Amino acid sequence: MAGQKAVMRELLRTSGQTYAAEAGIRLTDTPQPLYRTLVLSCLLSARIRASVAVASTRALYEAGMRGPRQMADASWQQRVDALGRGGYRRYDERTATQLGDGARLVLDEWGGDLRRMREKADGDVAALKRLLRKVPGLGPTGADIFLREVQDVWTEFGPYLDAKTLQGAERLGLPQNTSGLMRLAGKEQPGVLAAALVRAALDRQLAKDSVDRATDRSPA
Repeated sequence: MAGQKAVMRELLRTSGQTYAAEAGIRLTDTPQPLYRTLVLSCLLSARIRASVAVASTRALYEAGMRGPRQMADASWQQRVDALGRGGYRRYDERTATQLGDGARLVLDEWGGDLRRMREKADGDVAALKRLLRKVPGLGPTGADIFLREVQDVWTEFGPYLDAKTLQGAERLGLPQNTSGLMRLAGKEQPGVLAAALVRAALDRQLAKDSVDRATDRSPA
């Protein structure tokens, strides 16, 4: 049986990338990448494959919907078409409406700059979740996703390892508590760790492969 450190090392080696990075978002504490991560969180929170949500986030960006102003100014049909190009077809019409409404809310509430939301939350995770849930289509699951993704930039909210990450840890035979997981991850950023654990929670085969590879690499 592989040790927990070996399992963590294999998981991070193969899956150590945030969903924002996978979507081509270079996440910094600036308005556009933060907004794109909010959009990604909305798409990931639906019952659809993560790869489709990532591809659709890219498609919206490529269609010019890169910030809340561009998203709000785009027509409903333009949003539907972009989502369709990303493969996001099951919920595309409802999501296109929510993205437009959400963009207008971001403009009205925070002047198009989510850093104002951060300031209002003042380091309080529960307060930030309440603010996030004002965004149409962003329920508790979406708020968790956003927090997991931005925690390496908004460091006062991390390490943020929610129930979904702990499901992944359980599947891998790893500790189901934040301190134990962070200790095993070493210097890895918590956002990267969280995304890797979520992938293990969503993909049983990925988790099995991580454990198997760690076992194969362990000395007899």
